[in-house]
Amino acid sequence: MQSFISDTINDILKTTTSFKDVVFVLPSQRAKIFVKQTFKDKINVGFLPEILNVEQFINQISGVEKADSLQLLFYFYTVYKKSEKEPVAFDVFASWAVTVLQDFNEIDQHLVNTKDIFIYLRDIQRLRKWSVKGEFKETKLIKDHYFFLEKLNTYYTVLYSFLKEKNSGYQGLIYREACFKIDEYLNKNKNTKFFFIGFNALNKAEEFLFQKVLATGSSEIYWDIDTAFFNSNHQAGKFIRKYAQEWKYYEKKALKTIGNSFTNTKNITVIGAPKNTTQVKYAGEILSNFKDLTNTALVLADETLLPITLNSLPKNINAINITMGYPLKDVPTTSLLFTIFQLFISQEKLQKKETNQFYYKDVIAFIKHKSIYKLLPNIDVFSTQVAEQNQTFINQEYLLSFFQEVDKKITQSIFSIFKPITSVGEFITRILNLIAVLKEEVTEIEKEQLFRFYTAFTQLKSLQEEYQYFPDLRTLAQFFRQLIASENLSFQGEPLRGLQLMGMLETRVLDFENIILISTNEGVLPANSQQNSFIPFDVKLEFELPTYREKDAIFSYHFFRLLQRAKNVFIIYNTEHDVFGSGEKSRFVMQLEMMRTDITHKIISPKVLPQQIELKEIKKDNIIAETLRDLAKKGISPSALTNYLYNPVAFYKQKVLRIKEFDDVEETVAYNTLGTVVHETLDELYTPFVGCYLSLENIKWMETKSKDLITKHFKKEFKNGDITKGRNRLIFEVANRFVQNFLTQEKKLLKDENNRLKIIATEETLGVQLQVDELDFPVKIHGQVDRVDELNGILRIIDYKTGMVGSTNLKVTDFENLKEEKHHKAIQVLLYAYLYTESKQHNFKQPLEAGIYSFKNLNSGFLPVNFSANYRKPDVAINQERLTDFIDEIKKYIKEIYNDNVPFTEPADLKY
Repeated sequence: MQSFISDTINDILKTTTSFKDVVFVLPSQRAKIFVKQTFKDKINVGFLPEILNVEQFINQISGVEKADSLQLLFYFYTVYKKSEKEPVAFDVFASWAVTVLQDFNEIDQHLVNTKDIFIYLRDIQRLRKWSVKGEFKETKLIKDHYFFLEKLNTYYTVLYSFLKEKNSGYQGLIYREACFKIDEYLNKNKNTKFFFIGFNALNKAEEFLFQKVLATGSSEIYWDIDTAFFNSNHQAGKFIRKYAQEWKYYEKKALKTIGNSFTNTKNITVIGAPKNTTQVKYAGEILSNFKDLTNTALVLADETLLPITLNSLPKNINAINITMGYPLKDVPTTSLLFTIFQLFISQEKLQKKETNQFYYKDVIAFIKHKSIYKLLPNIDVFSTQVAEQNQTFINQEYLLSFFQEVDKKITQSIFSIFKPITSVGEFITRILNLIAVLKEEVTEIEKEQLFRFYTAFTQLKSLQEEYQYFPDLRTLAQFFRQLIASENLSFQGEPLRGLQLMGMLETRVLDFENIILISTNEGVLPANSQQNSFIPFDVKLEFELPTYREKDAIFSYHFFRLLQRAKNVFIIYNTEHDVFGSGEKSRFVMQLEMMRTDITHKIISPKVLPQQIELKEIKKDNIIAETLRDLAKKGISPSALTNYLYNPVAFYKQKVLRIKEFDDVEETVAYNTLGTVVHETLDELYTPFVGCYLSLENIKWMETKSKDLITKHFKKEFKNGDITKGRNRLIFEVANRFVQNFLTQEKKLLKDENNRLKIIATEETLGVQLQVDELDFPVKIHGQVDRVDELNGILRIIDYKTGMVGSTNLKVTDFENLKEEKHHKAIQVLLYAYLYTESKQHNFKQPLEAGIYSFKNLNSGFLPVNFSANYRKPDVAINQERLTDFIDEIKKYIKEIYNDNVPFTEPADLKY
């Protein structure tokens, strides 16, 4: 394939034989490597020309060093503080300073008269707030914004002077200084011949400098443009047509080099794919069909797709060259550093700085990060112990005591993170020490990632020592978050081997036979018209600064230039629509479809294999049968039985496999803990009165004791949890209110002198051996009855519920439908009634009722099981016949549990 670089060098070789005093200037660093390789193929012996990218060339002219972006922010803040009486904190400053620096950079690159543009901006703001009647109302926000815009000229002037003194600056300053020094530079390099190769859109400074060099007469400029775009009104040729018309250089010379390869026969396929992942996966499928990848480029219009692209490349790719940077925010080390910052942010938020304690979730997130996890054994044991002891907050001493057996150097470096912070500089040193330990046990790629952070924090440390702009860790954390969002990790590799993986801008000057272009959607290629700038659109037009229109033209050029010499082109776009309008293919693709008739279209989608969801089913073998027989001896509780009726698989896990719920730190009181506390408190209050008739004085005594008992039982059940503030305090008050409201109900009952209430038992454990037909062993049913009392001669079996229960939950008109979930609470209390009557040989001469006190529905009082279908005439009496019918139905379910031929099967209508 004849490339632009090859054509250009062939043309240069016709007139230039020696390259001793020749300089090639190219748009990108990547292009330099390909130019050198092409030279090696074309000349056998001799000097290569000096090859510079455009930034190196302009740096050479200006003599000014380019400042690092981090360093530049610190320089800017230095001059900002001197200009302001009440400067904002560094992290707040950094949030807008980056945009201001971009604007300064653009203004300088386009050689705009800074005084004019800033006065123009100031006057616009003053006109906006001017009115004849003086009725314009300024909020503080608007007033601050106007004041800020009026100060831009001051910031620019002092920053420019400051940077010039240091002989360091941002790119725009370097460009402006180069324009001042170009004549001096050309006088020093009178014998040097310059070749500018492959440029398109130049800023005003580049235009000025290039024309100055070309005016010497010996230098040349080579454009890469096709006649299809140059000889028409096509957007891709906008800039080069402009230069051909306006530059004095072209009054006597013809334009070099205009190609004519775009109209050649090509295999172009436009492919629609839903979602980004499908696009990338399909690109991998295309690549797997290529035998030779040396002349193939995978181009990402959306560079954020790089991480998933690297994970989707086919196995036949054994060499790859990546030109774009990997986002630093996606590197695992970043998440580790965020967890470290979070330790101290939470500590400050939860007011644990004085005691130097850390929130347990932050500690576990840190030590369970993959970089730390492999260095510390027993981490899982540690997290289990934290849960068992309900340690919401953890200190450094506790951590060190737990990991005593680990290498001392490792533990000191890791757990020095948890020391009280004396200064931000000292904290950065901790991070650097931690990185030094981590690098010993990592892969080569991970070592590169750690090194990138090591250099960043080393630079931050030296800048902090010099400037002291981070007053506290929160400011450093905020700044680090902003910094990491825009930073990339550069890849190193052999540029001339294997697949080329690149962004759109990196394709400049280069040509490939096979192109796969991903994410060619409107809003991505070209990007949307939103600009991050303090300079309004109309001001940019007035001062000839680039707007989204120019940027669209730039990307149009890159898109069509990439296709000029290619033979096989695969253009993939996302078909999935969302609220932001994606799903529409790029206007460039639509233009291409109008310009050519040889385009193939495809819509693809991932293969979805239908899967029939089978209900979980566990068949009963001998081991399960043996376990169930043991369970029959130990006993089945009413709640276990209702658990079986709700979901047999859950019963199997709980009672056969004996799987317990995961024990986690209970930082907010769990609902079952609340229930236990209320039950235990009522038990302790009523136990002294078992066998006695209650009086109002007894209840009043209970009211004085209840709060202390609730506190006592919370300490027992909630262990190290704090119930003095926050949500836990509210839950504590709820428990207290539940008990107080219940006692108030009791007082109302006893105020009527006709009511006599006798406490018979509280929290009594009962058990009965149940004989079931076809089983050669009895099955024990056991349970703990919350309360048994006698009210006006009626025996009552009572279950306390802290949740919401209504009378409908206790209506049982037909024992054959007990399996339905709505009857499960009635089953429990009827089983308690059965256990009591069997254990105590109740003769049913005394009336019997069973029911619930619902603490969320105390106004309804005692809710008994109701056997009547007529809501106007409830029937709540439990007699021998009803209880026998009920137990006969329960025996069917027990028989089912012990039937070897009936597996544990998950219900089809299971809600959760």
